[in-house]
Order: sequence, then structure tokens, then C-alpha cells
Amino acid sequence: MKQIGFTILLMATLSTQAQHERWQQKVHYTMDIVVDAANNQFSGKQKIMYWNNSPDTLKTLFFHLPWNAFQPGSMMDQRSQQLGKKNVMGRPDWDQRVRDRIAKLKSDELGYQRVNQLKVNGVVQSVTMYETVLKVELNKFIAPKSKTLIELDFSAQVPIQIRRSGRDNAEGVRFSMAQWYPKLSEYDQEGWHPTPYVAREFYGVWGDFDVNITIDSRYVIAATGYLQNGHEIGHGYEKHSSLPYVKTKGDKLTWKFKAPNVHDFVWAADPNYTHNSKQVRKDLILHSFYKIDTAALTKSFNEMSPRMKQNTTLNNFIAKQKMEWDSVLELAARALPYMEKSYGQYPYKQYSFIQGGDGGMEYPMATLLKNAGTGVVIHEWMHSWYQMMLGTNESLYAWMDEGFTSFAEANVQNFLSGFKSQYPHQDAYDSYLFLANSEFNEPLTTHADHYSTNTAYSINSYSKGEVFLEQLGYIVGASVRDSILLNYYRKWRFKHPALNDFMRVAEQTSGLQLDWYKDFFVMTSKTIDYGIDSLWEENGKTNIRLKNFGTMPMPIDLELTFKDGSKEIAYAPQYLMFGVKPQEDKNIKRTIGEPWKWTHPVYTVSIDRKLTELKKAEIDPLHRMADKNLSNNKLELNW
Repeated sequence: MKQIGFTILLMATLSTQAQHERWQQKVHYTMDIVVDAANNQFSGKQKIMYWNNSPDTLKTLFFHLPWNAFQPGSMMDQRSQQLGKKNVMGRPDWDQRVRDRIAKLKSDELGYQRVNQLKVNGVVQSVTMYETVLKVELNKFIAPKSKTLIELDFSAQVPIQIRRSGRDNAEGVRFSMAQWYPKLSEYDQEGWHPTPYVAREFYGVWGDFDVNITIDSRYVIAATGYLQNGHEIGHGYEKHSSLPYVKTKGDKLTWKFKAPNVHDFVWAADPNYTHNSKQVRKDLILHSFYKIDTAALTKSFNEMSPRMKQNTTLNNFIAKQKMEWDSVLELAARALPYMEKSYGQYPYKQYSFIQGGDGGMEYPMATLLKNAGTGVVIHEWMHSWYQMMLGTNESLYAWMDEGFTSFAEANVQNFLSGFKSQYPHQDAYDSYLFLANSEFNEPLTTHADHYSTNTAYSINSYSKGEVFLEQLGYIVGASVRDSILLNYYRKWRFKHPALNDFMRVAEQTSGLQLDWYKDFFVMTSKTIDYGIDSLWEENGKTNIRLKNFGTMPMPIDLELTFKDGSKEIAYAPQYLMFGVKPQEDKNIKRTIGEPWKWTHPVYTVSIDRKLTELKKAEIDPLHRMADKNLSNNKLELNW
């Protein structure tokens, strides 16, 4: 009996260990697409080699068919219209790009994706369409640690460009082909993620893509991946081919792209694209694709508000568009060394800045841009790190995508300006604090599609996510935070990290406990408010009492400035950290007090100097703590 018990215990232990092993699925897409550009339609054949690396037997499959959202009455249509009935800051809360446009689409303007047949290992399967999600009931289950061949025949109509993808965008680009193919849903430790396309972004399976696109020969294509037959295609690609240029004759061209180790594929096409390229190092070529459509830009200019037009003219507006596109590669080349030093190496051999879409939207090795202003260019390229290499589930962790990217964008822009700003993240703090003090505040754990307002989603995802990282630098030290980001990149690139994965890297790098920071700042909508309560002298010492007026605990840097010009930092570590951050400024004396227990509302700082020597006391003078009331953070004494 003892031997049997030991065997059962051993098996249970091994089973528990196996369950904790991290795994992820893998795909290899091979797609052949034939485009009927005149009718804005295409057909395709898709082969997917799918590796079920999970320990689970899969009884179903799920696919995303996003373009079915661009039909009147869809979930996206209804959600946009319902949010439009809400009023935030005097405006309807709908996405201004979507509004009620879907409801007004005509039959030749709407989008659809139809799977005409789906086979698994050669056998036709039963499928059910749930608008933007296709469910496949497998007649033979997929075993753990096995490989499966999935084959699809599909057809699609390209919608008028409304959100991210589509045809004939505001600047006249013919095709912005994002979310354009039946895309296998991700299956991970939490199960399937068949998130319908309501508004937000996606979660994809890591893998390789071979995509062949046949289209009228007058079109120029920009895409994820590496063009394999540039020597036949031309259009500027032949410059980077090792083979002699022999242009293929005929009315159609087939473009052959390969993209290794990515979780999505985007392409765009227009007959009048200007294609520029720049080799920035031996293993990396940057591309840009744009057009100057005077009629489309005139229409965009005329639709601008009087305030936006008051400092420019139509000719200057058009000239600026061209200037920005012509200089985008030089801008990117200047930014790249800082980006790689700060956030990790860009690993692919190409990146393309592509005019198209409805603003800025990131994809592997490429972005769709409505214009090439510095902010949007840097932001979208930084998404190559936070989402294209560190592929979080954006439905659950939109802020780890947009917020981390916004944090890096602000730093890169500050670098490009010569570090002119002492507070490059101030706009994010202002935006977050507006939300924190409003009725619309929701925790970061809210599912991206489930926010009560677009306003709360946007501010949380972009601004509060950015504040999370800058404030983390306050807690652990800015240089330690920077090391955390590099270690996070090294450990989790080409994987699907979640919040706890990042927090473990942060704790291991800093040597501090940080679960409290996650619990308060991410899991709740509690806010920070510290202040100076009172001060007095006793036995030759100056005593300063601090008070936590808010609902979230933090460590405190209290900067003391004396009449003789000297300064001192009185540091009160947060008890829950179980440690202290390193001294950040070696030129200023720092004293470390007892840990401030979060259960105690007040804390007293004592210094060995007379009260009349003190000129100023200020909590967090660099304003890295997201304190919602700064009026009680500083006390100036006029002795």
C-alpha cells in the first residue's frame, strides 16, 4: 500500500509540473489569393498546418471573419450606435471613424468573408457562422502534441474603409487589407479566444505565412514579410533582389511573400503608390508606400474644423503630407538605435510604413498610416515591440499593448527632440487623472470590448498603461524599470506574456515585491492622494507628518530644500515592497525611514535640522506618482 501511495503521489507531482509548463500553438499559413480589383472582391485558398502543442484534445476550432462586422445590424454597428447615445464631455461617445456609417452601407459597400468549404486532414467539416466567428465541429478530434492540416476555400468582398481595413480610404488608397483572411483563433492555457469583432484588436497564433497575391499588374503591393520575386515584380523591389530584373508580362502579377514567426499578415495595394526604401543596416531595409491624391486630400482639408485650418492653406496641407512621407524613412533611421538600445533589437529584415487605413494601425513588419506625422509613425513602429513581438491578448491586456507603446513613444520622441522635456509623460498623467476623477473610471482589468465608454477604454489603454510604467520607475527606480523592460523583451518575445509574466520579471529584476502595485493600480480603480499634513520642531529635530488621503498606498520621496541651498530626500518605502529602491540621484543625500504600512494613514519624517532651516518640502518633485491632488504635496516656508 505504501508503494502504491508513493506511486500515486509521484504521478500527481509530475502531472502538476507538466501542467505548469508553458506551451503555445503554432501555425503555417499558405494562401493563394486572386483579386478582382474592379469589383472589390477576391477568392482564396488557404492551407494551415496547425501544431496542437497543448496537453488538451481539441474538439472544435474557431476562426475570425472580421469583415462580416461591416454589415448593417452587426455587433460593431449596434455597439457604436449605442455608445453614440452616451454623452462624454459634451460629445457622443462613439468612435468618430465608425459612428453610424455601417448602418448606411449599400450592398456593394459592405464587407463579407465566406468560407465555402473547410476540410481537416482531407475531410469536410461541419461549420457554423456566428457573424465574425466561425465554429468548426470536428468529426475527429485533434490529439495533444499533434499536427493537423486545415484547408479552406473562401471568398470576400472588401468593404468601404470604415475601421482599420477596407477600400478607398479618406486619402484615396484603393485597398487597405487588414483582418482580411479567415484567421485561426488562439488557444492557450485559458482555452479558446473566439472574440467577436466588436471594436478592438486581436490575439493571434504565432507562425509562418506564405502568401501569394494575384492582382492587376498596375497595382503596387506593400505587405508584411519578404517579397520573394521582386526581380519579376519591379515597382522598386528589384533594387533589393539578388536576381536580375526581368519584369513579368501580362495583365496580372502574382506577388509572393514569406513572413516567418509572426501572428498576422497585412497588405495594401494601389496603382499610384510611390515606393521608397532605405537600407539602414546590412540586415534591415525600411520601406514607405504613399500617394498624393489631390482630390482626396482636398476633401479631407475641407472637412477639417476652422480651428485646424486657421494656420494653414490647402497647398501647405498637401505639401506637408508629401514632405512627411518623403522624410519618414530618415525619421525612422534616426529613431531606431535608441529604440533598440532601450527596448530590444528589431529582429526582422524589413519594415514598411504604408499609407492606408483610418489613422494608425500596427501589424507585423508593417503599419497602416493615414499620415506620416512623427507621433503616429513612432507609435506604430513601437508596436513592433509591444504586440508584434510581445503578443499579449489585447482583449484582456489592451494597456500592455497600447500603454507600453505610448510610454516608449513618448521617450523616443523626447530623444528625437534632444530630451527637451523633463516630463515627457505629462499628457498621459493629465488624461488618466481626468478619468480617475470622473464617473467613467473603470479598472484596467476590464475586457477591451466591455468598457462602458470608448473614453474609458482609450484613456485606460493608452494613458493609464503609460502611467503604469512611468510610475513603476518611481517605485523601483527609473534605471531598474528600464532593465525590467529589456529583461521582459528577452524572456517573452515571440510569446504571449500576460500581466503576471511581466510582474514576475519586474520582481526578479528589482528584488522588490510588486504584487500590491498590480492589485491596487491594475485590479481596482483606487487612486493616489498623499499630502503634507503638518510640521513641528521637537528636541532640535524637524518633524513632518504626511498623510494618505487616497485609497492606494505608495512609497514616498519627500524632497527637502534648506535655506543654505542643500537638498535631502527623505524616503519612506512602502511596507508591502519588503525592500527599498536604489538611490536614484547620488548628488542628493537620502535618508531611509521605516516602511510605511498601508494600514496606517499617517507617517512622520524626522530630520536632524532645525525647523527654521527648512525652506521647502515636496512629495515626489518629479511628479512620477499619479497623485490626483497636487495642491497638498508641496509646502514652502517664508521664514
